[in-house]
Amino acid sequence: MLSSLKGYIKMISVIIITYNEEGNIRDCLDSVSWADEVIVVDSGSTDRTLSIVSEFANARIINCRDLPYGIKRNLGIESAKGDWILWLDADERISDELRGEIIKVITSDDSAEAYRIKRKSFFINKFIKHCGWYPDYTLRLFSKVTGIRFSEHLVHELPVYRGHTGNLKGEIIHYTDKTFEHYTDKMNNYTTLSAEEFKLQGKKSGKTDIIFRPVFTFIKMYFLKLGFLDGYTGLILCILSSFHVMIKYLKLYYINQQ
Repeated sequence: MLSSLKGYIKMISVIIITYNEEGNIRDCLDSVSWADEVIVVDSGSTDRTLSIVSEFANARIINCRDLPYGIKRNLGIESAKGDWILWLDADERISDELRGEIIKVITSDDSAEAYRIKRKSFFINKFIKHCGWYPDYTLRLFSKVTGIRFSEHLVHELPVYRGHTGNLKGEIIHYTDKTFEHYTDKMNNYTTLSAEEFKLQGKKSGKTDIIFRPVFTFIKMYFLKLGFLDGYTGLILCILSSFHVMIKYLKLYYINQQ
């Protein structure tokens, strides 16, 4: 526990949203075993996820399902006892360097109120260094004094907070897609949610979106973001990402037609 490392100074709560993550959750929890508490917001897992979580003394479970991700995140915030909150996905790990940096930050009087952390993402068979995937800074560490809340979008929920923002040097290790099956399953889910969110916002989709947006995505990732330097795996990622965009706008087109 952090408080036992340096007496009681400040507590940190880690919040993780899960659904059938038995293949990831143990390594994820091991990487934050130093935290004062870990809150697992579970969406109705039917595998061994909750059984594995119950093995960790610093972890507790909130059961919920059929809610947008933003609402689930806010439930985690409301339950957190820590002075600081760290967001983590089940397929992510905290590196040793980042752990030390986080402890230093939250015990410092001169720190910012929120921090971006870069992610190093593993896709199929290697870590991706280009394609716009790295360093991929994301807001993950917040002080409770920021009043942090998340928007209630169906997908890509946004943090709303007050205070200064800084960057950390350590990395979150992200095992995002180890198989093509995992990528395609996730793509099907996220493109549906994105299309439904666009629909709620009154957005339309036409042939221009369906044809040219995927092309632009490929050009941006493969050429402008130097995806070609990631070799064959980088090429596959750029192709799949452009296909992701096409499917999203196709779904929006047919939702509007209905």
